[in-house]
Amino acid sequence: MTLLLLAGTGEAQQIAKGLAAEGIAATASLAGATRSPNPVPLPTRIGGFSGAEGFAAYLEAEGITAVLDATHPFAAHISARTHAICAARALPYAQVLRPPWTPGPGDRWTAIDAEEEAEAHIPEGATVFLATGRQTLERFACLRGRRLYCRQIDPPEGPFPFEGGEFLVGRPPFSVADEVALFKRLGIDWLVVKNAGGALSATKLEAARTLQIPVLMINRPSPTPGPILTSVEAALAWARAL
Repeated sequence: MTLLLLAGTGEAQQIAKGLAAEGIAATASLAGATRSPNPVPLPTRIGGFSGAEGFAAYLEAEGITAVLDATHPFAAHISARTHAICAARALPYAQVLRPPWTPGPGDRWTAIDAEEEAEAHIPEGATVFLATGRQTLERFACLRGRRLYCRQIDPPEGPFPFEGGEFLVGRPPFSVADEVALFKRLGIDWLVVKNAGGALSATKLEAARTLQIPVLMINRPSPTPGPILTSVEAALAWARAL
């Protein structure tokens, strides 16, 4: 058996460590969205597959016999393509999908389905922290007239894509105290996040609760129709059983 681990999340890091520790033959694949990704203890491939045909060709050439999809919950296109190709080839496939965040006492959340809906909720003149990554940043062009901050891991390669925005550079994890201090310094009025789930990146939500900052929470896309694994332990058990 040779397992392909589609990585890029904190869970993928832990799964890779578990696979390596148990001697399960596996290769990790990183999309290359981050210039200096954290290393994983498996043979690692970095970069895209040049579409569905390229991915299918890679599976054939490398003798991949199963795929464990531990990409970001919002990488819906990648997950759907991977599931379809694995189904066509009768390869075992499962998606690792951590539970989404849910609001608690003191939270001021509004759920939306798309970035373009933000305009209807955030008034002009507001200062907004976009914790949504750079890949979908242009969808917030509707927020002209607001002051926007977008945090990303790598230094930006160009200017902010529209007027009124500024990039911040930082590599997680960030503590609650760090996030509270940052939001106070920037005078943040609104926080916008994707419902990625996970404890590591929830500190910004705790900071928003502490400061009573309203949150626009972007709902997740629908998961693949394949098996869903909600923990690192479940993913490793799935791999062992192959």
